[in-house]
Amino acid sequence: MKDNSIIENAKKTILAESNAIANLANLIDNHFKNAVECIYNSKGRVIVTGIGKSANIATKIVATFNSTGTPAVFMHAADAIHGDLGNVLEDDVVICISKSGNTPEIKVLVPLIKNYGNKIIAITGNIDSFLGKNANFTLNTFVEKEACPNNLAPTTSTTAQLVMGDALAVCLLELKGFSSKDFAKYHPGGSLGKRLYLRVSDLTKNNKLPQVSENDTITKVIIEISEKRLGVTAVLKGEKIVGIITDGDIRRMLSKTTKIDDFVAKDIMGKSPKTIHKDAMAIEALDALENNSITQILVIDDEDNYAGVVHLHDLIKEGIF
Repeated sequence: MKDNSIIENAKKTILAESNAIANLANLIDNHFKNAVECIYNSKGRVIVTGIGKSANIATKIVATFNSTGTPAVFMHAADAIHGDLGNVLEDDVVICISKSGNTPEIKVLVPLIKNYGNKIIAITGNIDSFLGKNANFTLNTFVEKEACPNNLAPTTSTTAQLVMGDALAVCLLELKGFSSKDFAKYHPGGSLGKRLYLRVSDLTKNNKLPQVSENDTITKVIIEISEKRLGVTAVLKGEKIVGIITDGDIRRMLSKTTKIDDFVAKDIMGKSPKTIHKDAMAIEALDALENNSITQILVIDDEDNYAGVVHLHDLIKEGIF
């Protein structure tokens, strides 16, 4: 019973929050549109402020803005009225986040920002609050109740704030024409960054180039595959790829006959090997491997000459797979 209760409570929490978030779509109005346009047309940054759990949400919204091309700075509402208000520059737009919109810090902070002439965007669950009435644009994040059974701990309300921040960031991203290449500039590290900037040539530069000719013996093919340790060799005519032989091809041949002297490379090679250009993105190589259910793909250069091999292990090593 205890286990069932835990599972039911988890489901209840998730459903309560998801229903509240779905209702946010009904609260989007011209205030939201005007807020987005205000930020987009601003020559300054976005200063995002709040207190308590709203401050935690503010830091995440700032991170999302910065990673999607909208310069943003976090300013704690309590610290703002004790010196950090100096962070706010003339052309900055300020987003204030508060569920009630009536906290003492917000009541002190908002008039000061207005005196500076900066535009204020409110994200609040109470549009009739001090914050809601004194902001230039008010984004309604009203929720009927928190997921907390006592209706006290900020849960559903903070999720609503976060989603509203994401909606702002995505709309601004679209207006700016922010592309995956732009995204890569701000995310050069980790597997995410590698998915956006790592190219096939980056994967193959340390790999050997296993290769045989059409008439090379099977013994030579086996040695080439073993020495280059990629489980495959290209079959070349000049510098052009005419086929591919994998260790699987060798095993299948040996399961039928042990008279390897009767065969040469062209007898067992696959004649339509999959290839990918050296300048293609590494993620494209992964897609090619997955779509064709293979573990290696041959690489070509601008003149369609053989340029290397990408192995699934290369992608795993880089954290892309």
